[in-house]
Amino acid sequence: MSSLTLNAAKAIAPEILPLAQKLFASISAAGGRAFLVGGAVRDALMGKSAKDLDIEVYGLQAADLEKAIAKVAAFDAVGRSFGVYKLKHQPIDLSLPRRESKTGIGHKGFEVIGDPNMSFEEACARRDFTVNAILWDITTGEIIDPYKGRTDLEKKVLRHTSAHFSEDPLRVLRAMQFAARFQFIVAAETVELCKNITPENLPSERLFEEWKKLILKGAKPSLGLQFLRDCNWIQYYPELAALIGCQQDPEWHPEGDVWAHTLFCMDAFAQEREKLSALGSTQNSSQNSSQKTPDATWENLVVGLAVLLHDVGKPATTQLIDGRLRSRGHDIVGVKVAEKFLQRLTNETALFEEILPLIECHMRPRELYESKVGDNAIRRLARKVGRIDRLVRVAHADMLGRPPMSADFPEGEWLLTQARRLEVIDSAPKPIILGRHLLSLGYKPSPIFKNILDACYEAQLDGSFKDLDGGQKFLEEYLKNHKS
Repeated sequence: MSSLTLNAAKAIAPEILPLAQKLFASISAAGGRAFLVGGAVRDALMGKSAKDLDIEVYGLQAADLEKAIAKVAAFDAVGRSFGVYKLKHQPIDLSLPRRESKTGIGHKGFEVIGDPNMSFEEACARRDFTVNAILWDITTGEIIDPYKGRTDLEKKVLRHTSAHFSEDPLRVLRAMQFAARFQFIVAAETVELCKNITPENLPSERLFEEWKKLILKGAKPSLGLQFLRDCNWIQYYPELAALIGCQQDPEWHPEGDVWAHTLFCMDAFAQEREKLSALGSTQNSSQNSSQKTPDATWENLVVGLAVLLHDVGKPATTQLIDGRLRSRGHDIVGVKVAEKFLQRLTNETALFEEILPLIECHMRPRELYESKVGDNAIRRLARKVGRIDRLVRVAHADMLGRPPMSADFPEGEWLLTQARRLEVIDSAPKPIILGRHLLSLGYKPSPIFKNILDACYEAQLDGSFKDLDGGQKFLEEYLKNHKS
């Protein structure tokens, strides 16, 4: 890889390549030198086409750079004070090399000054990892790699570039998600450095962005999670730390403790996520574009976090009973534990509402299958979890997280089949009897409406009626029997 010559036509998405080439030419004509930097170069060296570009410009003062950009495209100068420019309606950012001085705590505690005369080595030293500290002139093909990032790419090693790494604690979580996404091992010296870094009251939204990348992009999330344990940042997530050393019944969980089980489950989730993505791309290409499909990003985030947290109730409930380890009620207890973890990362109530029921019900597919329950139990489960297809994904990852045990999962397909038949696979049963039906019978809105409608919905879930005609008959009979 170290001798690889990059080809711009292959390494940059065709829809933005011409614009990038014009920017490089305009900057050169103004007397400056432009380089592609960061993730775009890293991805190109890994054989991936870059769709978002960061361009660093040397040898031009800010005013001259602005003139050079303006000849090619409109830009937003909101970052002018520290030398950053964003093209309007295009995934391209341009910047001057920047000097950053630590002035306070957190990721915003910096004084940033653009300096177009910095050396390549000094400019690259502020970047987080060596694999992100590579410069590439797409016009001449020259690659500048002062910290041997290509060697680390070849060895699949994530290594901090310089001591500046410690100035931004968010970089520890970037290491977590990069390790998971690229299946890299974090260098021992970087792990040691991270042990001495604290979160410094980082805002939850910034933390959550890195966790999202672990969940949504991680090819092997276990590598990122294991890194958190290795550098002792797992201490800042006590709900996960408690899984370490929480033993399980070896007959049912030969893979080890709850931590090991969770890592296997997360890798299984990631594999399934990619399979569904490939399947979804194929289906979408053959479907009418007007058809609605679930938001895959949201679905994967909900399911992935539910998989991560599905067994967090075990440390508080695991006991030796009749000579065997049991975790009775861990599904119920885990709801509150998972909620604490989520509260540390986000205030998105929709996530809480959709993840927590999956944790509470993650064992229900097997229980319902073994009990051969009727339709009413499946309808009630759909009401509880919202989407049964999500629940099956969580339960399947749970089953896959027990190697070398068989991952056969007949209960999953059985439950999906029943849910499709009952039309509740991706939503709770919709109430048939609504307030307007009471109004049509001459009733005026009052506090008793809710009680009546709730009774009708419960009867619907029990299978007392399946359509509007049946619902109206039930309603009339109910009102007759409950006259006040």
